[in-house]
Amino acid sequence: MRSIHVLLIEDNEGDILLTKEAFENANATNLLSIVKDGQEAISFLTKTENYCDVATPDLVLLDVNLPKRSGFEVLKFVKGSDRLKHIPVIILSTSSSKKDIQTCYINYANCFITKPGNVDGWSDIISQIQKFWVSVATLL
Repeated sequence: MRSIHVLLIEDNEGDILLTKEAFENANATNLLSIVKDGQEAISFLTKTENYCDVATPDLVLLDVNLPKRSGFEVLKFVKGSDRLKHIPVIILSTSSSKKDIQTCYINYANCFITKPGNVDGWSDIISQIQKFWVSVATLL
């Protein structure tokens, strides 16, 4: 199984831990980078400030509710950038609001997933993401 570079943009420590463990349980050998707010995400993606030498991620897992800049702002930034818009962005949010879902798809999110309420559900979602984006899809 090949490896990809995943950027997790998430401010909730519990969700970060669950994501790390779920990738490990899926036997993923991905590089997982983590940033905890929207401004830090944009710095990472533009390789500025403390992120000058980072690799561009192959896949972004993005929470909507973030400090400093919202996930909606980060999504618009990524999909509005000629250098970044090819990167698939999967929204992982506690929201199930039709308005939030619609806003994400209007701004070219590749997928919207409502975060599950339990560990098994979280592991299943990450496993499915791993299977699809590493084993099925072809990324640039």
